[in-house]
Amino acid sequence: MNAKRIDRLATIFFYGIAFLILGLLIGLFSYIFIQGIPKLGWEFITSSPQIFEEGGGIGPQIFNSFYLLVLTIIMTIPISLGAGIYLSEYAPKNKVTDLIRSMIEVLSSLPSIVVGLFGFLFFVIYMGWGFSILSGACVLTVFNLPLMVRVVEDSLQNVSEEQRKAGLALGVSKWETITTIILPAALPGLITGIILVAGRVFGEAAALIYTAGMSTPQLDFSNWNPFSATSPLNPLRPAETLAVHIWKINGEGIMPDAVAISSGASALLLLAILLFNGFARWIGHLVFRKMTTT
Repeated sequence: MNAKRIDRLATIFFYGIAFLILGLLIGLFSYIFIQGIPKLGWEFITSSPQIFEEGGGIGPQIFNSFYLLVLTIIMTIPISLGAGIYLSEYAPKNKVTDLIRSMIEVLSSLPSIVVGLFGFLFFVIYMGWGFSILSGACVLTVFNLPLMVRVVEDSLQNVSEEQRKAGLALGVSKWETITTIILPAALPGLITGIILVAGRVFGEAAALIYTAGMSTPQLDFSNWNPFSATSPLNPLRPAETLAVHIWKINGEGIMPDAVAISSGASALLLLAILLFNGFARWIGHLVFRKMTTT
């Protein structure tokens, strides 16, 4: 068999794999959207769920998901920025930093259920926060820190060495070089990483079952005092997210339209994740184009 025929067979093989993956994704998305899109509506998105009767919605679960997302991002970004800047710009190349990077790789490969059990033991029981939004946000921060630290480190290391030397040659300090030259140049990668982590948080369920809980109390959306028990902003209340709600309905839902509610919630969750990923690519491309034209 000559080289041209081998190359042609290899090309056909890899194209076949690509089309197979694409076909599986299209089939999965089509099934979820065909089943769930008819259920989506303003009343379904804004109303509260029902336990025994049909016609319930997913309003509190959507709010809980976004609230948990905001708290997680607020805690994740400063820690990951500090760790990524240290590993990229300050950490010496020795066995200690190699061990740190290896531990980050190990943490990033942990199953979410294991991280959830750690959060249950530490945040829920030891810290005494109970099943709450705060416990869920902390365990999601632990879950996403390894990924975000690697994103920050890789984005900073992708900045050319000439830009670092140019800043130091102007007489500015190393910290000023990092904050005024390196971080702005790495901004497209940082923004993309942040939004991708946000999409990962929005779809997480296993870790939240053990920390944020599987129920939501009656909320008074006219009361925005975070210290009130009925306030939606209270960080110490249980909070069932959209992903957890889907799992709960499929596992123990007894309402007559449980299948329709699960399908509608799944379609909305998938739409949100797709929007997160599309928004990440758009923001990254926009910032990169702006950086290259200035």
